Amino acid sequence: MPTKPPDPAGLAVLACSGDFSFHADAASSGIRIDVFLAKHLPDCSRSFASQLIANECIRVNGQALKPSYRLKAGDVVSGRIPTPQPVGYLPEPIPLQILHEDLDIVVINKPPGLVVHPAPGHYSGTLVNGLLYHCPDLGGIGAELRPGIVHRLDKDTSGTLVVAKNAAALAHLAGQFKNRTVGKDYLALVYGAMAADSGTIRLPIGRHPVDRKRMSTRSRRGREAETGWRVVRRLVGVTLLELRLKTGRTHQIRVHCAAIGRPIVGDPVYGRSKASADSAGMQTLLGSIRRQMLHAWRLEIIHPRSGARMRFESPLPQDMKRLIAKLEAGSSKAEGEK
Repeated sequence: MPTKPPDPAGLAVLACSGDFSFHADAASSGIRIDVFLAKHLPDCSRSFASQLIANECIRVNGQALKPSYRLKAGDVVSGRIPTPQPVGYLPEPIPLQILHEDLDIVVINKPPGLVVHPAPGHYSGTLVNGLLYHCPDLGGIGAELRPGIVHRLDKDTSGTLVVAKNAAALAHLAGQFKNRTVGKDYLALVYGAMAADSGTIRLPIGRHPVDRKRMSTRSRRGREAETGWRVVRRLVGVTLLELRLKTGRTHQIRVHCAAIGRPIVGDPVYGRSKASADSAGMQTLLGSIRRQMLHAWRLEIIHPRSGARMRFESPLPQDMKRLIAKLEAGSSKAEGEK
């Protein structure tokens, strides 16, 4: 098993490497050295500039300084950007359903059960391990050759996920997610019947006040969160919803659905302990589900190079399709008995 490599903090940084030298002019006088570098080096964030300075890869007039140093007119800023190195995780031939791939991005239909990023307990068998194998043309992200994870899906949530293949694409996509210009539509099966055909959930989300591994709408430090929804199909004891994320909080859909009394079927953290249905057969069926029935159906982004608006859709996974088919059969039977 590979050892855990140093964490580059997921920074969107340099796509290039090599020596450089700048002369600070009068307009640069008084500017912090890390801010100066972020402006003058391509795809360099201020955080990565500070990291380079701390590692003494950057010098001013031949001297190593702190990131807080403020330039003076005539200062010579020089340094070397280290060549990106392979990460410590091993490439693995993990089957991936690739919806789209080009020089800048790869879009995946992630299956349920696949962890996105290596973490304690999951250093192999992740989406990143699979991407390292399937994408030999990865560019430099910080000090490493690795895929740029822009957003994540929970292990047991399936669906559409975009990954950057170079630093410029990572920075562009990260800006889209931050500015909320990305379209994110999900499909979910929730317990019970919705009172209306559509609506919006606006409840702040933060860490649970007692269980720190969970999120909650009753957190003391909740952040703004908004989820739009509409009914797709009403079934026996269950509703199929289409949901659009306006914000991107951790576990947002799962927490919001649970907060309004309509938890997602099979959710082991925020769901009910027992299935709610009119018949014992339906209770057994819903109670047998071992993962949340949540699918990232559609993703809309602006391509980081072409500027074109692109839409990607992932078909429902087989377990959700089978469950919906059984629920529809149960609904047809119930309607026939009326």
